[in-house]
Amino acid sequence: MTQVQNNGLARDLYWQPESTPVDDGSNQKLSQEDFFALLTEQLSNQDPTKPVDNDQMVSQMTQFTTADGITQLNEQFKSFATSMTSNQALQASSLIGQNVLIAGDVAHMSEAGEGVSGVIISDSSVQNLEITVENQRGEIVKVIKAGTQPAGNIEFNWDGTDAYGNAMPPGNYVVKTNGNVKGEETSLPIAVNRHVASVSLAGSQGIVLNLQGDKSVMLNDVIQISG
Repeated sequence: MTQVQNNGLARDLYWQPESTPVDDGSNQKLSQEDFFALLTEQLSNQDPTKPVDNDQMVSQMTQFTTADGITQLNEQFKSFATSMTSNQALQASSLIGQNVLIAGDVAHMSEAGEGVSGVIISDSSVQNLEITVENQRGEIVKVIKAGTQPAGNIEFNWDGTDAYGNAMPPGNYVVKTNGNVKGEETSLPIAVNRHVASVSLAGSQGIVLNLQGDKSVMLNDVIQISG
């Protein structure tokens, strides 16, 4: 049987793939070894009549060391900030389903007759304190007479019913106050309890709590957490 001889070109004459790696940009920074290589090259090529001053060499080495240290410190801070954000998000996730006390006069009921609660803030004692609840149309739903109250955080609760005992529908309600402080009729600041529906990360701004009733607040704005 006749054998066919392979008289083709030698394999090393074929086109070979390039072995030179493509620069991905990671070599654009000077390392400490690169700096000392440049410094050595500078010393070997210096003018013999004007040698580099020792103080100048020390200054260059100090500047490079400082710059390198700042770069490493920034990287460490970036890693630390990322870790802190993750930890905050994990802790904030435990707030889902909880009530948080935030400054503001808008309360929310997710179910009919559920009611709302909060605190009225006063630096002095209050006489003839009245708490007025209004619906989204500005109509007065109920007026709660709280009488005389001491200075501090005055807790209030609305049972979610109108003046006739009828359960009010879900939605947002505005809570207003009026009382006599040091002989003058005045409106007092309010903080209401809102239900946390979800938690979001807002990048550099931090943690955002998404509350029932289409309202979002920063975690730092929370005054108190309750079940």
